[in-house]
Amino acid sequence: MSDLDKFDYECQNQMSIFDMIREPIRITKPIRLIELFAGYGSQAMALERIGAKFEHYRVVEFDKYAVASYNAVHGTDFPTMDITKVHADDLNICDTEAFTYLLTYSFPCTDLSVAGKQAGMKKGSGTRSGLLWEVERILKEIRDGGGELPQILFMENVPQVHADANMVDFQNWIDFLTSLGYVSYWQDLNAKNYGVAQNRERCFMFSFLGEYNYHFPQPIPLKKKLKDYLEDNVDEKYYIKNEKAEKLIKQLIDNGTLPQHNTESRTEHSRLALTEQSAIHNRETLQTASLQDMTQELATYGQKETVLLKAVDLSINNPKEKIIANCILSHISKDGNTIGKYASLNTGVVECKKLKL
Repeated sequence: MSDLDKFDYECQNQMSIFDMIREPIRITKPIRLIELFAGYGSQAMALERIGAKFEHYRVVEFDKYAVASYNAVHGTDFPTMDITKVHADDLNICDTEAFTYLLTYSFPCTDLSVAGKQAGMKKGSGTRSGLLWEVERILKEIRDGGGELPQILFMENVPQVHADANMVDFQNWIDFLTSLGYVSYWQDLNAKNYGVAQNRERCFMFSFLGEYNYHFPQPIPLKKKLKDYLEDNVDEKYYIKNEKAEKLIKQLIDNGTLPQHNTESRTEHSRLALTEQSAIHNRETLQTASLQDMTQELATYGQKETVLLKAVDLSINNPKEKIIANCILSHISKDGNTIGKYASLNTGVVECKKLKL
């Protein structure tokens, strides 16, 4: 066995062969950002938050509302653009000796996500995820026309982009980039490992034009909780008024989106589904009882609105589930068998309607 065979490329904080044969990637020139499938520009927002100096050079996004949001957020004035009609000249990549071109292409995950139909991203499939291959077409146009390729490519998508069903296409894409002279690095990263209180896993891939080395950032301890993001006072304009919700429901019934049978019951339940604040007309704040791992649901019995809370007391030897109705927050006593009646930091039972052991 040679020394090279001893390297464990899966091991964190361990040197790999690429650390010795490839130069670490460094950006020393002004960045010109080209965003394909731009949305409202979350990747531009990331650059802004880390203090990177860059130019909003080109934006390709065909949804007019997304482009309007992009322009509002970033103070730009880009028009809508259809990726299928974009050509190499539209990107105008030039003078790469003076600028670093960062091209992002986080194509639609619609046909990859487990929440969708998983129709895949095969070339010529006609799926929205298959729009990836429009990027191939554009890069080929640049190469065949003797143009200058962007030095850095970046993609973010759901982990299913490299699932068994899509791995052949994913590998074909990487092989294509390799044929252009790119070295690609990809890894699944979870937001909860990088300071955000959300379990959100995504695949990230950087491709560098040339023999460059890159390491994804190491996880950091999570210090935030969901409650850290919640506002104590929310402006009334962000709530749906009951009358507006009922008007919307009526429109949905009239246009056939909602069935007409059992209209009164359907309207009431839909109204609750559309407006969380309807359970408390006086704008009381529902607090999160995270220490007792509670979840809450809304239910309606006639004209009376009820908050159902499911609580599990993990402090007792034999955890039991209890369903408490018509309360704001529930509290299980230390013996795990009774419900507290008096308000304190983690209690606030108004009325116990149902208790099931």
